[in-house]
Amino acid sequence: MGKKTSRNIVNQNKAYVFAAVAVLFWATASTSFKITLRYLSTIEMLFYSSLTASIALFIIILFQGKTKKIFKSEKKEILNSAILGFMNPFFYYIILFKAYTLLPAQIAQPLNFIWPIMIVLLSIPILKQKIPLKNLLAIFISFSGVLLISTKGKFFSFRIDEPYGVFLALFSSIIWALFFIINVRNKRDEVIRLFLSFTFGCIYTFILLYPNISLPPLSGILGAIYIGLFEMGITFVIWIKALKYSSTTAQVNNLIYLTPFLSLVVIRIVIKERILLSSIIGILLIICGIILQKKIESNYFISE
Repeated sequence: MGKKTSRNIVNQNKAYVFAAVAVLFWATASTSFKITLRYLSTIEMLFYSSLTASIALFIIILFQGKTKKIFKSEKKEILNSAILGFMNPFFYYIILFKAYTLLPAQIAQPLNFIWPIMIVLLSIPILKQKIPLKNLLAIFISFSGVLLISTKGKFFSFRIDEPYGVFLALFSSIIWALFFIINVRNKRDEVIRLFLSFTFGCIYTFILLYPNISLPPLSGILGAIYIGLFEMGITFVIWIKALKYSSTTAQVNNLIYLTPFLSLVVIRIVIKERILLSSIIGILLIICGIILQKKIESNYFISE
């Protein structure tokens, strides 16, 4: 019994380490997007980063001895990956990267982070789920944060400097939520699934880019490689490891709420954006709404 308890503690500590590493990498994503977009177009950045992610994931699969699983994929699974790859990374990142060209990083990042609330809203028509009325309070709190960030603190004026950018950032969260809902029952190996999605995403982006493809500057290539490794490819594998080692998903999932705050620190230090009080309070409201929604959802399903 003692050995089992000791092993559980060791595994949980490993889970926290893996989760912390993933969160730290994701906290740098917004800054890396803004810097790399100085040198590359959104399509170029997506192509080189998704190509990097595909290569990195293939190397991981190679080391895990799972390459046979790729070639044993059924036609239905390949078609599924082709559809999912169109949604994410292709469509999702095109929309998200475009939002980053129009918005400060401190605004684009938290607006994209609203995806857990979008999952709740989309689950009503898609999964026919009954949502408790209490969830409306959680949704209201999160969207109050969205409005506060979008208006830069001018809450009651409803004046948004870049409405198209705000729309794109929020729309990207809807795409991610749809991707999550569609993918939630997919039982295939996670790394294989990620590799195929990024490979198809890379193919779609290459087709879009091909007529105007050219050799980008080194700074742009290095930025895209960083994004491909630490926003897209390796970090997802690290996060999967954290979930596998953890006793419960909630124990590591809660660490993800640190990402927007750590992201603000990196944004301030690296790209020197002046962080607005409205961004900090807005992120707090968004996360409070998400946490409240998850708590309500948990209690609801337990009572059911």
